[in-house]
Amino acid sequence: MNPPRPMVASAARRVTTAALLAALLAVSAVIAVPIGTVPLTAQVFVVVLIALLVPPGWAALAVGTYLLVGALGLPVFAGARGGLGVLIGPTGGYLVGFFIGAVVGAALGRLAGQRLRPRWWGDAIVGIVVILIIYACGWAQLAAVAHLGASAAFFAGVAPFIVPDAVKAAVAVGLAPVVRRAARAQTPVSRAGREGGR
Repeated sequence: MNPPRPMVASAARRVTTAALLAALLAVSAVIAVPIGTVPLTAQVFVVVLIALLVPPGWAALAVGTYLLVGALGLPVFAGARGGLGVLIGPTGGYLVGFFIGAVVGAALGRLAGQRLRPRWWGDAIVGIVVILIIYACGWAQLAAVAHLGASAAFFAGVAPFIVPDAVKAAVAVGLAPVVRRAARAQTPVSRAGREGGR
């Protein structure tokens, strides 16, 4: 028995959305400015945007796809690198933080969107939480793998990025409502629904 058409459409939309977001995350790693051990990229902006725009499951699929493709060797990580060695290397914690931050942020965003007004308050909280999770994961792995003390790892892998990442998160928070409105405008609504029918 064939599944209902809405379920097929929903699954196809989910896969397509996840693939597009994973591709966007890969593109955002193309320009990488090295700041010591950790490169500066636009990826935090994309991760925050993912958390603000899609449900947790979609966020997990999008970022998980990106990490899987990179772990398999495709050069989608910062500096056109790929392979499992990047994930377990000094900067791999930031990549893990992308996944955790996007999923937790998306879950928090759904809750905040229902509870907080104006909506941008919730979006700002999501941005802060996502960045804190990325920092925590990256900081911990950088300290462990590079054999740095907590303070040295902080000044190498967190402190130089606070201002740039705050700017990237602010841009994502400002852009999210525009994308949401555009997505709602593109969502098909049946004529019956518009006219009050079944």
